[in-house]
Amino acid sequence: AWVQGDIAQWNAPVPADLVFSNAALHWVPDHARLFPRLVAQLKPGGVLAVQMPRNHAAPSHTLLAETAKSGTWAARLAPHLDSNQVAAPQDYYDWLTPLCAALDIWETVYLHVLSGENPVVEWTRGSALKPFLDALAANERPAFLAEYGARVAAAYPPRPDGKTLFPFRRLFLIARR
Repeated sequence: AWVQGDIAQWNAPVPADLVFSNAALHWVPDHARLFPRLVAQLKPGGVLAVQMPRNHAAPSHTLLAETAKSGTWAARLAPHLDSNQVAAPQDYYDWLTPLCAALDIWETVYLHVLSGENPVVEWTRGSALKPFLDALAANERPAFLAEYGARVAAAYPPRPDGKTLFPFRRLFLIARR
């Protein structure tokens, strides 16, 4: 059964065989509490399987923060600057090892080959950039996008074939209770 609800407040009606999340938990705060709580939702031998973006140290994200701090919008965008909820892999290890029979954690950097004009800006529109754009007035968005776009274009120039390479780090975690 699919149930719509707040993932931060979700509780399994009965201990689960599997709890999985693909690119969702990075929006939820306080992973030090969230992840142990999710493991507690598992029956013995149950598995928590998670994938989360962990690209906040990349230029796509650091330049977004710089742009947010640089304009007349800085005060309104300040609450969105601490949106990185994903901790270092060793933190998940420390939080979950005492609760798990087995734990695998790894990171992978995917090299996305993008097309179009300034495609990294388009990529981030559906994720990291969205809360910033939502917080801006409609008449401010073009200036913000132009400033961010100029910074991103310099960091991710197109290759001779016209493609833009966008390395993107993701954290994977499989915890067996």
